[in-house]
Amino acid sequence: MKRLLFALLGALAFATPALADTPWTLVKSYPHDSAAFTEGLFFHDGALYESTGLEGQSDIRKVRLKDGKVIQRRVLEPRYFGEGIVNWGDRLISLTWRHGQGFVWKLADFAPVGDFRYAGEGWGLTQDGRHIIQSDGSAQLRFLDPDTLAEQRRITVTWNGRAVQRLNELEYVRGEIWANVWYETKIARIDPATGAVIDWIDVAPLVKAAGVRDSEAVANGIAYDAARDRVFITGKYWPKLFEIRVGK
Repeated sequence: MKRLLFALLGALAFATPALADTPWTLVKSYPHDSAAFTEGLFFHDGALYESTGLEGQSDIRKVRLKDGKVIQRRVLEPRYFGEGIVNWGDRLISLTWRHGQGFVWKLADFAPVGDFRYAGEGWGLTQDGRHIIQSDGSAQLRFLDPDTLAEQRRITVTWNGRAVQRLNELEYVRGEIWANVWYETKIARIDPATGAVIDWIDVAPLVKAAGVRDSEAVANGIAYDAARDRVFITGKYWPKLFEIRVGK
């Protein structure tokens, strides 16, 4: 399990700004499985797709937005700690934390299609329509070929010239990469060309509204409905998922 000590050590190398400038308003809250250790999240064709972590508890699931009901589920082998997920065409791609093992599933029914390997750790996934984008817990983001899943290039994410470590769950929003930073309440808005952080979104009020007290119950889950310009936010063990409207 990812440890608080690692997060504290990482914080010595980088601290997010005290203030975040991107305004947002709360639109609505929805039920969310409070037992879900959320590692990945995306929105597709009216439903949420979510992955959960922890050995022996990891799965990928399709979730009905209005009531948080799990309507489709695939359990990972107990040895795997599930991490990020993303859709590409008719496939769903998922990562594991420390096994260097990724999986490809049919999006329609989560039937296994294949697997792939990668160096280092697996954390978050998103896609920009041309590449799969992967985080590994560092300040770097990897751009993968969506067909072969081979790494093509990397960018280093920086804020005022300093590397932003612990990049976690990812989402591609309005031409930007948005990233949760592990153990932070602020979401980084990243320029995909340069890696520079454009601005920050502070979701600390949502952490409070979720009513969570577990130290592991951090903000980790961003999903974007591009058709209706809706942003959804949740976290590990959160009993709620929030729809917010973010200023441009």
